Amino acid sequence: MKFLPLLWSSLWRKKIRTIFTLASIFVAFLLFGLLMTIRTAFTFGVDIAGLDRLILIHKVSLIMPLPVSYLGRLSTMDGVKLATHQTWFGGVYQDPSNFFAQMAVDPEPFLALYPEFKVAPDQVAAWKADRQGVIVGVDLAKRFNWKVGDRIPIIGTIWQPKQGQVWDFNIAGTYDGEAGVDKTNLFFRYDYLDENRAGGEGLVGWYVVKIADASQAHEMGAKFDAMFANSSFETKTTTEKGFVEGFAKQMGDIGAIMIAITIAVLFTMILVAANTMAQSVRERTSEVGVLKTLGFSNASILVLVLSESLLVAVIGGGLGLLASWLFVRQGDPTGGMLPIFMLPTRDVWSGAALIVGLGLLAGLLPAVNAMNLKITDALRRA
Repeated sequence: MKFLPLLWSSLWRKKIRTIFTLASIFVAFLLFGLLMTIRTAFTFGVDIAGLDRLILIHKVSLIMPLPVSYLGRLSTMDGVKLATHQTWFGGVYQDPSNFFAQMAVDPEPFLALYPEFKVAPDQVAAWKADRQGVIVGVDLAKRFNWKVGDRIPIIGTIWQPKQGQVWDFNIAGTYDGEAGVDKTNLFFRYDYLDENRAGGEGLVGWYVVKIADASQAHEMGAKFDAMFANSSFETKTTTEKGFVEGFAKQMGDIGAIMIAITIAVLFTMILVAANTMAQSVRERTSEVGVLKTLGFSNASILVLVLSESLLVAVIGGGLGLLASWLFVRQGDPTGGMLPIFMLPTRDVWSGAALIVGLGLLAGLLPAVNAMNLKITDALRRA
């Protein structure tokens, strides 16, 4: 008797029950894929944040500005490789619902500090040559059908221009990057902002400092804060990784919430699948006795039942993971609220491992019971 035809016929002995079990597992792993995608979206930037990049913000709050004069003092400190600043703009393009981040930066040090942002050399040159020039992420450009050379108006909210309310920008280039890089931002020149805003000249949002030795991050941060202690603009320094993690956790520990939901769902599915397999084996007690009579060893019975459980998990879970992956491939369904909308490869592999684990755990006890079943007891129950 061939093993695979026997396995397949056993699987579909109760078609309705098998279909509902497959559907339950399918939904569980579809949910797993989507939850891991949301978890990644809310913690984007943490994995690629540099441990050798320190963020200096105002000691009171991130929204409080710092003087641009700090740049010279930071740049000349021992152990500092590069320092620059960034300023949040917070403007509105066409409609307030069209949210995306806009930041004023100094182009040359900014690109040197963030090599993960890939911009064509000719577009970098165009950005440096145009005071109103901007670079935008490829995903943002795709969202609004922008192309290099377009002129875009943005209404100022935090920073008002000296005349009117609208800031005009020219798209000098686009930036791309590897997985995990937020490609929905707009970066423009700080000198254009500082020269044309109605107030706040000489102020920046925060500083980013690249240090020579990442292991000295804590000590360097303490030096920076001590240097500006007792001034009108005291600072608080942390690593970029810590800054991004803290910013994400302002909305709650999304990662822990997603994992807790996933664990609850998968535990429930183990119980459902185990109950299905136990019921299936009980219904086939006499068949197990016949198989042993025909020469099937205890090990063969164990493998048969475990394989059936594993096959159910692989079909249902595999289709669920595939469906979530295909859904995520369509892009952010929220219209820009989740700029990093991707299912990481590591989570796909984790899902595959969980599928195998679910199949083995659900079928282990029924398989052991079937293996230990005596032929006389099995036939007596027929």
